[in-house]
Amino acid sequence: MDWLREAPFGWAYLFLFLLSMARANTTYWVGRGVAAGVSHSRFEYVLEGPIYRRAQRFVARWGILAVPLSFLTIGIQTAVNASAGMSRMPLSRYLPAVIVGCLMWALIYATVGMAVVYAALAVGWQWIALAGVVVVAGAVLWIRYRRRNG
Repeated sequence: MDWLREAPFGWAYLFLFLLSMARANTTYWVGRGVAAGVSHSRFEYVLEGPIYRRAQRFVARWGILAVPLSFLTIGIQTAVNASAGMSRMPLSRYLPAVIVGCLMWALIYATVGMAVVYAALAVGWQWIALAGVVVVAGAVLWIRYRRRNG
């Protein structure tokens, strides 16, 4: 894994930016397709689910700023991009917003995110596995809590 530790910041930043752009734009276009096909099907409930309602409230409150701001959140980024597609946000508005969001996301992950990766690699795989188990257990407990107290 020496190649990972020796990756120049610029290349890591560019890779993460392109990865984020691909994911966000794919989600946007999937959202556009879903809105067109699902609105009159038995899967319409997906558009009425709590995550998408939350994302739509976020988009309604923050408007065009919702897209880049969603890249600073955990849990609604994908839903906001899909909601932008489902609401048919014009590309002339979406693309500048998603570029800003992806630039911010790539900066966070190329700095703080890579520091976490380097720290995890230095600690050893057994601690990474333990941390993964703790995260999964915490997520399961959180989901159960949210469903009960929803």
